[in-house]
Amino acid sequence: MRRIDIVEVGPRDGLQNDPARLDVIQKLEFIDRLEMAGVRRLEAGAFVSPRAVPKMADSADLFRQLHKRDGRSRIALALNEKGVRKAIGSAADEINFVLVASAGFGLKNQGMSPQDSADHLARLAPLVHEAGIALTATISVAFGDPYEGEVDVNSVANLAAQAQRAGVAEIALGDTIGVATPWAVQKMIEAVRCQAPDVYLRMHFHDTRGLALGNIYAAIEAGVDIIDASCGGIGGCPFAPGATGNVATEDVVYMLERAGFSTGIDLDRMIETAIWLESVLGHPVPSRLSRAGRFPYI
Repeated sequence: MRRIDIVEVGPRDGLQNDPARLDVIQKLEFIDRLEMAGVRRLEAGAFVSPRAVPKMADSADLFRQLHKRDGRSRIALALNEKGVRKAIGSAADEINFVLVASAGFGLKNQGMSPQDSADHLARLAPLVHEAGIALTATISVAFGDPYEGEVDVNSVANLAAQAQRAGVAEIALGDTIGVATPWAVQKMIEAVRCQAPDVYLRMHFHDTRGLALGNIYAAIEAGVDIIDASCGGIGGCPFAPGATGNVATEDVVYMLERAGFSTGIDLDRMIETAIWLESVLGHPVPSRLSRAGRFPYI
């Protein structure tokens, strides 16, 4: 049975743009519930400007209070040297650096052009390697920029090649504003593999236009084994106009397990966590499974 690994992004990408603001205790319970449901890798927080993303301002405190758990990896997101050093100091298990595929979004989100972000990664990667921490990278707006429109496939592949040279072992291709189609996904994967053949690929889809599950199907058919998802389907980027939530973890697990794949996620417990999350956030979550439930019913 083929295994598809889920990277849970709810505690970071999910919460950063939600109307509610959870405190550290609530975030710790969220993470605990996710890991009890079988999640082995998750984004726990981000070391970014608290003015730009205030809901991640408590990430250092959160990482300090996280209990180590065998076989679990807690990921910290960073955009620059200050963030990387804070993530190292907080003993994150992984650091995920963000590259940007297009200048419009890049300047709004992190004040960098695509090449600036690649140069930053090349300069900062040795710090992460020397600390003995796993380094991954996400290429944001890989399928479309909210300010500039279409993104060139070759530009994304070139960024992936530079990340590979910097020693990144895994690259996530981010559909930040939810504009990808299954055909675009397959074309992008092929292009990236040509220029960065030695990295694992991960896919990060937002369900803004209802295509996330179809895009995941296309990625898996193309041989990708790692998928980002967010419990309840919460999330979105504060710097991407109209960007709605991530694809819901429970919806992804349901689709994959019905198709005969293994995820290691307890679907019932993930649905329970999504329902619990609604009560904590104070509003409904977008996922289908939190409303419809599993099938078969028993």
